[in-house]
Amino acid sequence: MTNRVLILCTGNSCRSQMAEALWESLGNGDWATASAGSKPSGYVHPLAIRAMHELDIDISAYESKSLQQFRDQEFDLVVTVCDNAKESCPVFPGAKQTLHWPFDDPADATGATDDEKLVVFRRVRDEIRDKIATYLNG
Repeated sequence: MTNRVLILCTGNSCRSQMAEALWESLGNGDWATASAGSKPSGYVHPLAIRAMHELDIDISAYESKSLQQFRDQEFDLVVTVCDNAKESCPVFPGAKQTLHWPFDDPADATGATDDEKLVVFRRVRDEIRDKIATYLNG
């Protein structure tokens, strides 16, 4: 039986999108993954796409989705990846288990160029990957 995970954030443009793809990749087919936002941005951040491409994971066709479309569904696990200090994380009633893993928002990265900002996207991507791997191997 496949487990279902929903990764929630506010904008569903960076962290939750990367986490969805990483979970899919690391889950070895044991997990059905989805991500959504409480206030979806309407796009996937180009630097998130670029950071994931470096791992040979293509998220260019991913879409920013509203958690409302998942409201009536049940999930084995819901993971919120937003930072409490900056934004409110949605609460999801259809979850058997909920975890809160706050990560910095790479969309807030500063720098004169995309390459400078990409450093933050890579760091957050790797932190998310490590957290998921630890959970799945735990």
